[in-house]
Amino acid sequence: MNASNFVEGVDFSMYLILSISVFFLVGITAVMIYFLFRYSKKNNPVATNISHNTYLEVIWTVIPTILVLIMFWYGWTGYKPMLTAPDDAMEIDAIGQMWKWSFKYPNGKTCDSLVIPLNQPVKLNLISKDVLHSLFIPAFRVKQDVVPGGNNMMWFTGQKLGTYDILCAEYCGQLHSYMLSTVSVVEADNFDSWLVSSPDTSNDHPGLTLLKNNACLSCHTRDGSRLVGPSFKNLIGKTETILRDGNEEEIVVDNQYIMNKIKTPSSVSVVGYQAGLMTPYGEILSDDDINNIIDYISTLK
Repeated sequence: MNASNFVEGVDFSMYLILSISVFFLVGITAVMIYFLFRYSKKNNPVATNISHNTYLEVIWTVIPTILVLIMFWYGWTGYKPMLTAPDDAMEIDAIGQMWKWSFKYPNGKTCDSLVIPLNQPVKLNLISKDVLHSLFIPAFRVKQDVVPGGNNMMWFTGQKLGTYDILCAEYCGQLHSYMLSTVSVVEADNFDSWLVSSPDTSNDHPGLTLLKNNACLSCHTRDGSRLVGPSFKNLIGKTETILRDGNEEEIVVDNQYIMNKIKTPSSVSVVGYQAGLMTPYGEILSDDDINNIIDYISTLK
């Protein structure tokens, strides 16, 4: 049983093209080697000028044309079904941002990995919060660009129980290779139970939950190590050199600085870190949310 409904069509096209390519690679190489000896100066001391051969010219024009049309046909018949999702497909928003995937279901549930029911068509509405990404599920043989402001989609049916990798196939910045997730294909009953369940965040600080849900930990660490942005460890009370309106100045990081930085990150940048990467969260997070984040950061000593 194939992992998805597109595996057979994509694989057949690939094997067909690969077989034709290998056949001609071996055949042409063998003919070249034969000609190398057959028409060497030793075996053919007097060169013969052949102006043309209509029969051969027709053959090497017609046969490649037919082969190209065959490859195109099987490639098109494998690709065309991917363009239109069934009317009964379950719609899920797949959201890409540096450097994290998240998936939002019709009932509002959001999680970092994709869970789908067995043999149920699923349509992913592809949304980017920042730069160009590309959602790639190798086992399902599907890949589609996730374009900021675009409305791309992909669909598939999971036909085999299991967990499969999700990758980003478009270079999207420093931690592109860390933008990983999974899709799990489960029985319909298990999916229904999972969909109405709530994630266990009882042991998490509310601020930590917000950091996880908004991909903040993709750029900032909690242990003092360096990533794209400054670490949250010992951040409050730390002296930083920032760039404001083209001028450097030293500041002591306090609650108000973090509040402003989360709302309008482009207003200042920390010297030594690339500016302009952080998404403004002024319209995404409330003041209470940001205060919860600040409260959590203050515990990271």
